[in-house]
Amino acid sequence: MQRLLEVMAALRDPQRGCPWDRQQTYRTILPYTLEEVYEVAEAIEQNDMAALREELGDLLFQIVFYAQMAKEAGEFDFADVAQEIGDKLVQRHPHVFADADIADAEAQTSAWEQHKARERHAKAAAEQRDPSVLDNVPQALPGLMRAMKLQRRAARVGFDWPDVEPVLAKIEEELAEVREVMANGADPDKLAHEVGDLIFACVNLGRHAGVEPETAVRGVNRRFENRFRRVEQLARQQNQTLARLSLEEMETLWDQAKAEEATAREN
Repeated sequence: MQRLLEVMAALRDPQRGCPWDRQQTYRTILPYTLEEVYEVAEAIEQNDMAALREELGDLLFQIVFYAQMAKEAGEFDFADVAQEIGDKLVQRHPHVFADADIADAEAQTSAWEQHKARERHAKAAAEQRDPSVLDNVPQALPGLMRAMKLQRRAARVGFDWPDVEPVLAKIEEELAEVREVMANGADPDKLAHEVGDLIFACVNLGRHAGVEPETAVRGVNRRFENRFRRVEQLARQQNQTLARLSLEEMETLWDQAKAEEATAREN
């Protein structure tokens, strides 16, 4: 860890450092940080431990980068970051580091959320504003992930349907509203509004069904890509290109790709 910190400091050295690293700011490296997070997720989903080790290193480098820039500005350094997260984990786990008694994982989750709620209230008081159960849900999260977090927060105070049936009814209602807007000229702003409501309702379905929407979408993206690439291969085997095939012919190839995928899973 010390070697990594020294390497980072050398990269940012005003006289002898790397020109690219020296000119970076918090904002300019943010896109790289988000990219690294998703590359970690991809390595985990593919169960590729060699890739995971590499991507975790890349993600750690991002953290070290931020800490070095903060150190140069006299704000904090990497040791402060490590100290703060260590303190936070100890405070949030009194059943491990103190004498609190937590029966099981469900009770721990409840205690964790109560502790975070107290932290949010304390922060709101320090900022002289009214607290909200929706405080500190980052705006920069991917849309599906943020929708899920907002819904979970609201559900903690009882703003939730008791089971999945009303959620399914809500999806049908939102789909009908999308159809109505499209039938009346498909005003872009109204259509975006109604499609957003439909997607939000589908996220709610995922939450009630115990499915993480972001994970589900990544999965369907992966399946679509694999099947579509296979459709392209099948077309080439027939000395065809997709642009020259009808939709019905492409759907036939798509069904073949799906069947091959199902056979591979069974084997």
